[in-house]
Amino acid sequence: LESDDTGNRLRFQLELEFVQCLANPNYLNFLAQRGYFKDKAFVNYLKYLLYWKEPEYAKYLKYPQCLHMLELLQYEHFRKELVNAQCAKFIDEQQILHWQHYSRKRMRLQQALAEQQQQNNTSVK
Repeated sequence: LESDDTGNRLRFQLELEFVQCLANPNYLNFLAQRGYFKDKAFVNYLKYLLYWKEPEYAKYLKYPQCLHMLELLQYEHFRKELVNAQCAKFIDEQQILHWQHYSRKRMRLQQALAEQQQQNNTSVK
């Protein structure tokens, strides 16, 4: 029973690491160029990994965009396009733009919240 727990923990860690690697478009390009996406067993494995979308598993992810990539990898057309380095580069650039937009938006929200709290503090006095 203890070896089962160790095996399950190791499997969890390996699958967690692999799923998060899918957030990297350059890694996806690497896999595509080496023919992994043409292997039916590998494609089935990607389908199996969709369980990571469940909240009880997703909470462990540091790179949630990997779930979007995992979803896109279910489509043959997307898998075929990843062979092209320009496709991977475009996805990479879009991720960076999204992150920059999110960071700026979050900063503005935090500033607005801080200003509101400061106004509330001065109006209470």
